[in-house]
Amino acid sequence: MGLNEGTAGMTMTDAGAEVSSAADGADAALGILRQGCAIPAHPLALDGTGAFDPRHQRALTRYYLDAGARGLAVGVHSTEFAIREAGLFGPVLELAAETVADWARDTTVLIAGACGPTAQAVAEAERAAELGYHAVLLNPGGLDGADEDAILDRTRAVAEVLPVMGFYLQQSVGGRYLSPEFWTKMALIPEVVAIKVAPFDRYQTLDVARGVYQAGRAEDLALYTGNDDNIVVDLLTSFDFGHDEDRVRIDVRGGLLGQWGVWATEAVRMVELARQARAGDLALYPELLALSGRMTDANSAIFDARNSFRGCIAGIKQVLLEQGLLTSARCLDPAEVLSAGQLAEIHRVREDHPQLADDEFVRAHLDRWLA
Repeated sequence: MGLNEGTAGMTMTDAGAEVSSAADGADAALGILRQGCAIPAHPLALDGTGAFDPRHQRALTRYYLDAGARGLAVGVHSTEFAIREAGLFGPVLELAAETVADWARDTTVLIAGACGPTAQAVAEAERAAELGYHAVLLNPGGLDGADEDAILDRTRAVAEVLPVMGFYLQQSVGGRYLSPEFWTKMALIPEVVAIKVAPFDRYQTLDVARGVYQAGRAEDLALYTGNDDNIVVDLLTSFDFGHDEDRVRIDVRGGLLGQWGVWATEAVRMVELARQARAGDLALYPELLALSGRMTDANSAIFDARNSFRGCIAGIKQVLLEQGLLTSARCLDPAEVLSAGQLAEIHRVREDHPQLADDEFVRAHLDRWLA
């Protein structure tokens, strides 16, 4: 049954209770988002002919939930932007929401990707809101030639529909430089509840943290790493501002990453270990810092860093294919394939860093997820 079916015959009391329950659920989800968690960016399951594969799409969602992820990002880069032209944006978001409603044991933050000009981004946010999503990850692209004020105006328009997670995207994959002043203005928008920081640049990452500080949002606006080249160190990082009684520390509280579309159990474990380390368990730091290099090496292969990330989505799918979670590594765009030598690199990092993988967990539960 679709999410918008089955409401006929409800009494006013029933309807009021449902609205109240939905509001409570949204508040709980945003609380989790602000606290920080591991959020996989959900890939798109296609079969060998390139057609949408709902069975394996549902299995992926179940996998992330059972791995302990407290949030999912759907309709984002890893889900493939071409789902919009293929007519899959609504169906993919709806299937994820229905699967979470049926399968999740705990509150799960549902984040929908939105992109394009203001009208498109608002329409995508409205569709996500209809399906019960809690926030929008707003891609900075889609406003070619626009200045920073236009980007902020689009953010405000989307924020009238759903809370927003801002997004600093690296320039090599379509992002743009955004000034420190931009991030202060972004953080001053009350409905911006989190920012995904993914410029792959320490200076620009610091610009975002400083903007949050200058906006006075250190407590209620969460930073999430998207810096694939620095995942673990980001999770251990506290940005320090001010002096004495005015000193403020801003932590990177979680991550929203395409990398976490694979080996999700270890991603969840990584976030929890980092949380414990920042809380004072200093003995964890050596293990986590050693893990940092392994994670960056693995990401370099899966995301095809040597070839300017051209094979990143295909790399994610290849790992999931080898685990049995997908039947094909095909992408909607036939040009999105593994780069020359990328498969060998993926196999190398799997052998070099077996502690990053969760193959045994997947084998133990795959039949149930596919049922």
